[in-house]
Amino acid sequence: MISTSYDRPAFADTPLTHGPLADLRGDPFPTMLHGWAEDVLTLNADGTHFGYVQRGPAELHCDAGAFTLKDGMYFAVPGPLRVASGCGIIITRLGYTGFFYLGGPIENTGRLRYIDGCTDSLLIPPVLYGDPCLNLLHLPAGTHQTTHRHPSLRVGLVIRGSGWCETPDRRVPLSPGLAFVIRAEAIHCFHTDDAELLVLAYHPDSDFGPTHADHPMINRTLIAKERA
Repeated sequence: MISTSYDRPAFADTPLTHGPLADLRGDPFPTMLHGWAEDVLTLNADGTHFGYVQRGPAELHCDAGAFTLKDGMYFAVPGPLRVASGCGIIITRLGYTGFFYLGGPIENTGRLRYIDGCTDSLLIPPVLYGDPCLNLLHLPAGTHQTTHRHPSLRVGLVIRGSGWCETPDRRVPLSPGLAFVIRAEAIHCFHTDDAELLVLAYHPDSDFGPTHADHPMINRTLIAKERA
């Protein structure tokens, strides 16, 4: 299980196994990380659960109904859930109520440009400005990212390919099924050699999303002028 102490490494990794993987309730954005693997995992109603199916089929049961999910599908479930069969990861943003969401399977590359030739897709967008989101990051073969940091923690899962993450004190090999947490403000960068790398990336917050004054419904509502 990933260390829960405040002095945990910049990049902490763990194999995708069944049960709790990280307890990050002490973070400014309280978060829990679980895996499931060929067994039943039940989570309570405290928050919204962002999940990804690494190997399906998986059976998801929640207030919205029962769903069979294939490899590469993802979901957001506010409230309690039960998942069984297959394997995958669930990141819970405690105290947050999002929308119920099913999506996927994922695509092979992202649709948005990212740094150093990488691409990203916003799989589950923030409901409101500042809310959590779930992303798909694609690194082509031969990528050497610029060293960078993020203002909040990142939780990820290596979906496909290989590469490594470099921090000031470690070089961590990346392979499918590896779950990880990057500490807020931690310096790091990702690299690939001959293979591409596909990573699921959860952000607990965002500086993007609709506001009450800026969203498609209000922006495209044009008030008619009164006739004299």
